[in-house]
Amino acid sequence: MESTSRLSGVIAFTQAARHGSFTAAARALGITPAAISKSVAALESSLGVRLMNRTTRSLSLTAEGAQFLAQANTALDTLDQAMENLTSSPANPSGLVRMSVPNVIGRRLIMPALPALLERHPALSVELDFDDRIVDFVQEGYDLVVRGGNTPDSSMISLPLGPLRLGLLASPGYLQKHGVPRHPLELSQHRLITRRFLGGRLSPWKFHQPDGEVYLHEPVGSALTLSDPDAMVQAALAGLGIAEAGIYLALPYLQSGELKLVLNDSHDPGPFQLMLQYPHRSFLAPRVRATADFLIDALRSNENLHADQEKLRKYAV
Repeated sequence: MESTSRLSGVIAFTQAARHGSFTAAARALGITPAAISKSVAALESSLGVRLMNRTTRSLSLTAEGAQFLAQANTALDTLDQAMENLTSSPANPSGLVRMSVPNVIGRRLIMPALPALLERHPALSVELDFDDRIVDFVQEGYDLVVRGGNTPDSSMISLPLGPLRLGLLASPGYLQKHGVPRHPLELSQHRLITRRFLGGRLSPWKFHQPDGEVYLHEPVGSALTLSDPDAMVQAALAGLGIAEAGIYLALPYLQSGELKLVLNDSHDPGPFQLMLQYPHRSFLAPRVRATADFLIDALRSNENLHADQEKLRKYAV
């Protein structure tokens, strides 16, 4: 099998694996499904290995196919970057940058930064996928991923953008009606707004006691359970109870007096960080480097991410 045909087969195979069908891969490449099928079959014949199991309705990778896909994607990505670096200078980056961002973080922190990014680099285009799940960089073709929380992954470069500090929030109206809790044990007497994470997990609220002990309050029997952190802030604003939510979402309402921090001195703000991730590579394409550098600067200077415990005391009751 000639090298040109082999390369065509590799491209057809990776596109079919990414899109899940020969038809979708053909649409992406602008050729016919029969051409995709023929190229993949020729590649398998050349390698002497079956890469895909296919039926009339679906495709699935064999174990050998999954291993080959990871290496093929890396090779094609390196080739794309080498070609791109010849046509796109660091001073004038161009091309598409694909990013995966969590829903709320994407709306509240990433979207506000995009106008200035695109004004600075008008030849860039950005594609954002709003998704809270863990993504596969290689298979799904992302250049950058923004994630919140603890995201250890030795195969990724992870750059911290700022702390995702948590706080206990309540409206002045709620506190006037139900009183201000002075100790975590008093939370059982209050209406609590809790967050349900993917998989159904409810996260306990953590407190540090004067004697050094740690108290975990399990928010069972809550008045309201939500999966969206932005909705939790809105529920607290509506006076529905006390919510544990991100300061980056709540700071404007704390500054306006529409929300107050409860048990601020003992509540643990959490160890979570906002991270920018990309795969280990020997070099980054100019379009990706320019986008990453801009987001790092923009988010590391974002006031909503960097309000420390001392500054927040003035919003506490």
